Amino acid sequence: MQLFKPLETDKGEDKSACKTTEKICCLIIGSGPAGYTAAIYAARANLRPVLYTGLQQGGQLTITTDVENFPGYPEGVSGPAMMEDLRKQAEKFGTEIRFGIATSADFSGKPLKVTFDGTTEITAEVIIIATGATAKFLGIPAEKRYAGMGVSACATCDGFFYRGKDVAVVGGGDTACEEASYLANLCSKVYMIVRRDVLRASKPMQHRVMTAPNIEILWKCQLDDLFGTGEVEGAVVVREKGTSEEEKFNIKIDGLFLAVGHSPNSDIFKPWIETSETGYIITEPGSTRTRVPGVFAAGDVMDYVYRQAVTAASSGCKAAIDAERYLVEML
Repeated sequence: MQLFKPLETDKGEDKSACKTTEKICCLIIGSGPAGYTAAIYAARANLRPVLYTGLQQGGQLTITTDVENFPGYPEGVSGPAMMEDLRKQAEKFGTEIRFGIATSADFSGKPLKVTFDGTTEITAEVIIIATGATAKFLGIPAEKRYAGMGVSACATCDGFFYRGKDVAVVGGGDTACEEASYLANLCSKVYMIVRRDVLRASKPMQHRVMTAPNIEILWKCQLDDLFGTGEVEGAVVVREKGTSEEEKFNIKIDGLFLAVGHSPNSDIFKPWIETSETGYIITEPGSTRTRVPGVFAAGDVMDYVYRQAVTAASSGCKAAIDAERYLVEML
């Protein structure tokens, strides 16, 4: 049963601003598991969602070789293949998918406004932000060269593939210690490459890694390079870089895990919605609602704890349901 009549698309041209304007009911920004799942639920609820993919269509999973922990794929699936399945499912129910990058937003009143590529202004009754988070990298060429071939930013996602092998974790905070502890239960040897001579992690986390028999902390060290034929086989590490005590040495590893943080893709929304000190969108407890009525957030842009495909998909489902209920309440 149709609970309300979705807004008809209303296209026009704002000549003074050189923008094309379009009026829709439901806008979804982002094409990872959260965005596509939100689109599936929104489309089935007859919200006629329009989804803008962002620069990386399919999100971070498109650079993941194998996914073995997402329900429904007992033999595992490649990241790109899984995201293609989600895209097709969203389109099957009527989602209109467009390539475009959100460049500005205006949530000062109704309708809500988001501009894409600086030229197309979309006004919507409800907006679901699922723009994800980007892993921070060190900036060395090897990171890109071995992306998906031994370099990862998620131990929970990819640690299984290194069972019984030697790996390294870069970082000295809580995330790095959590990643190292997780990997220590799977891997033969875990190196922690720590720039300083102390860990920034909490005392319990420090104790955990320092007492683990198969974790070795390389103090005052930085990753300089990676080497290997096709896949990572080792790392070049520099101790006391830039000092008279500088020393270069190699370690044999099969995988490298970056744990220097993530940057949520929330910058253009910060003037309007509440975010944490690190930029994660804050939602109402037990909900995907932001402090702006009609704006919802899902996936890694608001989840700094789990950052898994399945939890992102779950929050996308919640965001679509919350958006539908909001529209019904507005009738």
